[in-house]
Amino acid sequence: MHDLDIRLALHALLLRTWGDADTRIRHELGLSMGKRRIDVAVINNELVGYESKSDEDTLIRLTAQAGAYGRVFDRVILVTTQRHLDGANAMLPPWWGIIVAHNDNGIIHLEDVRAPTLNNQYDAFSLAQLLWRAEALEELRLRGQGRGLSKKARYYIWTALAKAVPLDELRSIVRTRLRSRRKWSGGRLRLSKGL
Repeated sequence: MHDLDIRLALHALLLRTWGDADTRIRHELGLSMGKRRIDVAVINNELVGYESKSDEDTLIRLTAQAGAYGRVFDRVILVTTQRHLDGANAMLPPWWGIIVAHNDNGIIHLEDVRAPTLNNQYDAFSLAQLLWRAEALEELRLRGQGRGLSKKARYYIWTALAKAVPLDELRSIVRTRLRSRRKWSGGRLRLSKGL
């Protein structure tokens, strides 16, 4: 089973489940200044990530991905095949969910194997990095904390925001900002490798 097969089935499931105006479905969401990318992020009253591992993939990067995703996502679900189920189950933190993709005569079925639970290991700086520089600076200014930062690099702005805002409030700010973005390049499901 190929990665595109899994992603198309997942995308259809997410549209059926979360296809409303209050939810954004974002493919290839960059984290850690683009050093990591999660395959799909669902953004509504929670930030939920989906990572896919097809038969063509390995689990070599999964531990590092789990660490990075755990700093920002409320829940994360691995969508994989039977081939990787046992290995992934042993590697992943217990709060991750797992879905197994089955190919039934060319039709991909997604089966819940392990339900995700709520993550409690967020990192404020990693969350702040999900905001564009201007968004983070505006949030600081709204709180009277933006003085002297307008010409600073985004690292300093993210650091200031992470220190200035309580974690639960920062999580809410990030979700609200990501959902409200209208001009946000990329983030679409690629239907072939050439697109």
